[in-house]
Amino acid sequence: MKILDKINLEKLIGILKQDGYKVIGPVIKDGVILYDEIDSIKDLPEGWEDEQEAASYRLKKTNDKSLFSYVVGPQSWKKFIFPQRLRLWKAKREGKGFSVNSTKESKPKYAFFGVRSCELNAIFIQDKVFNNGMFADSYYNEVRDNILIISVNCTRSAGTCFCVSMKTGPKAKNRFDISLTEVIKNEEHYFVLEEGSPRGSDITTQLETMDASEVQIKEADDAINNAALKMNRSMNTAGLKELLYSNHDHPIWAQIASKCLSCSNCTMVCPTCFCSNMEDTTDLSGNNTERWRRWDSCFNLDYSKVTGGNFRTSGKARYRQWMTHKLASWIDQFGTSGCVGCGRCITWCPVGIDITKEIENLRNSPMPITK
Repeated sequence: MKILDKINLEKLIGILKQDGYKVIGPVIKDGVILYDEIDSIKDLPEGWEDEQEAASYRLKKTNDKSLFSYVVGPQSWKKFIFPQRLRLWKAKREGKGFSVNSTKESKPKYAFFGVRSCELNAIFIQDKVFNNGMFADSYYNEVRDNILIISVNCTRSAGTCFCVSMKTGPKAKNRFDISLTEVIKNEEHYFVLEEGSPRGSDITTQLETMDASEVQIKEADDAINNAALKMNRSMNTAGLKELLYSNHDHPIWAQIASKCLSCSNCTMVCPTCFCSNMEDTTDLSGNNTERWRRWDSCFNLDYSKVTGGNFRTSGKARYRQWMTHKLASWIDQFGTSGCVGCGRCITWCPVGIDITKEIENLRNSPMPITK
């Protein structure tokens, strides 16, 4: 373990940029924390933290100089490796035929700066989706292979976090290049740095660091443990897959659907949802056409439209599909749950539907016996 100060944190960003990385980190835009390109630690949300509850999010200015007091905003890192819109190919008419030009643009080289543990686990889950042996997405994997990850351990939790019960946080345990834990105590402000890969070690050697003392490591661990202890939400995952599979016709789905707007907010902010659609566009001359992939949602009515009709016409069916896939059939497909406990779906649901409470309601409401 090493100790890094703010001066060398600034130097770290400079080293990454010199190495050709496009450094992406947290910034404040439109009243929320978003992920965007940064050039300096001055771009980070110093002294800001987020207050989150069901259907509620706001930023609050604090008196300290913390750079990472926020938890998560509405965006996740998937927007960079699984873009909202991606052109797959374009074609041009040539006489009686046509030529197809697949997109072979140079892929960005990203350094993700400030990845939370729950989000790190979300990236691992998307790795299983987009590179699982049976299916490999070329764009995703070309970008993913060039990503350097600097994770930041959480020292506070938001009101909608439940990562502890999903075993995805608040501390990043592996598969990062560099991990940081911010410590502010009295007049001290430093970062406990852990190297997680040879690339991370190479970068660390270019920084001025000190060996962390036992006291400093304990301060960092205590801050992380404090975030875990203050987490107000949890999800009981014991037998969860079987619970959902055996309650397909439970009346609770209709109760949830009576509130759900089918707005798709939960799937748009989710760091693991991967539904997409294909769009073909043609210009007015009819000589040029393009195929685009864009994000879609299982809450959209047209998503389940097939030849012969639509097999999920009700909001009840679509919500049941989302929750059952996320927490049950995802395990059968990819060997892991599709939920990392980030709480975004709770915060950004306009009517405040809480996935942790709905699971608990399902557990506590036995299936009615029909005569």
